[in-house]
Amino acid sequence: MKKSLLHRLEEREAIIGILGLGYVGFPLLSRFAAVGYRTIGFDVDSAKIDALNVQRSYLPHIDMTGVHAAIQAGTCEVTIAIERVAEVDAVILCVPTPLDRYREPDLSFVTDSVEAIAPHMHAGQVLSLESTTYPGTTEEELRPRLERAGFVVGESVFLVYSPEREDPANPDFTTRTIPKVVSGSTSHCLDVAEALYSQVVDTLVPVSSTQTAELTKILENIYRAVNIALVNELKMVAEPMGIDIFEVVRAAATKPFGFNAFYPGPGLGGHCIPIDPFYLTWKAREYGVGTKFIELAGEVNTDMPAYVVEKITDALNRHVKPVRDANILVLGIAYKKNVGDVRESPSIAIISQLLDKGARVSYSDPHVHHFPRMRKHYFDLHSEALTPDLLAGQDCVVVATDHEAIDWDLVRKHARLIVDTRGVYEVDNETVFRA
Repeated sequence: MKKSLLHRLEEREAIIGILGLGYVGFPLLSRFAAVGYRTIGFDVDSAKIDALNVQRSYLPHIDMTGVHAAIQAGTCEVTIAIERVAEVDAVILCVPTPLDRYREPDLSFVTDSVEAIAPHMHAGQVLSLESTTYPGTTEEELRPRLERAGFVVGESVFLVYSPEREDPANPDFTTRTIPKVVSGSTSHCLDVAEALYSQVVDTLVPVSSTQTAELTKILENIYRAVNIALVNELKMVAEPMGIDIFEVVRAAATKPFGFNAFYPGPGLGGHCIPIDPFYLTWKAREYGVGTKFIELAGEVNTDMPAYVVEKITDALNRHVKPVRDANILVLGIAYKKNVGDVRESPSIAIISQLLDKGARVSYSDPHVHHFPRMRKHYFDLHSEALTPDLLAGQDCVVVATDHEAIDWDLVRKHARLIVDTRGVYEVDNETVFRA
């Protein structure tokens, strides 16, 4: 089984299946198609499938032309028909791993996907999980399900964990150039993992176990979460001292060793950094180990939207205007600049809290034209076109996401009051306030 699969992968004769065509799965589909593999993309969202089949984009910052061309050429197909997993040699799972309402890991997308594909899998396939998760998931959740389906892991099927490292809208790094951690349930599985990913990624980083790879990914995101919490807390310390924390970080960043620059903001967003630390804290409790440092960082970052709303309230008070019935324009609702992804975006929490206080809230975001339907929040809002009249009619403009496409000079010229969470402007404590 292994020898045949390795041959098909190395000769690019294998068919690659990608399950989940979002910010992680789609770039992988594109990359495998680009190097000549036949590919099948799977997604439960028929709107994505329909969009791809008519050459329409649903991820604005990602180039879809390569996949569109492959679909037209017949070398790539996209479908909701999960039974077609039987046709592929490799199945790569790129599905969400959110938190539930109790802020505990929700693996239902992963486990439901494995349960759905297991009846259609056959001997000689490789299953790779890319979703970020706690150490032990591959061995404790995926492997038993494959074994219950009658497979012998490492012999009849090969089980792999290789965490995604996508950074949407970052032009300096691509799926090909980002070094990729790979692991396997057995040594044979690791061999298959290397054969699979070496065809599309320049540098592989093999590790000794799936648990090691899972914790590696968690560490990467906790590192960012903790350091962002640190600068967010320092921002709250610096503000009453009259010190601009952004100037401090920029100055510290000139040190050529021992310092990495992290910048404060309105909170954490995206599908990884606000969520992944809690996966580890949950798993650590199973071993009786506390994670006070990680949990404290989570609390700091989670509290940032409330801090921003407090600063908006203070700024309005200085202009003798209460929050209730104030016209407030939020600039940017995506979780980071230059993307249209609003998952876990702190802007959403800021809008929700302002509405609760009776404000009249609107938003402008060049990458999010209509407020998306979300599990926790939905507001009947659409992106407003930035004009001098719109800006002049606001009691407060909140800089929540520093998209490059926003005309910041226009905003500064016509806004009466700006609360800046991203360090776009110099503070003057009359028109521009830091939050």
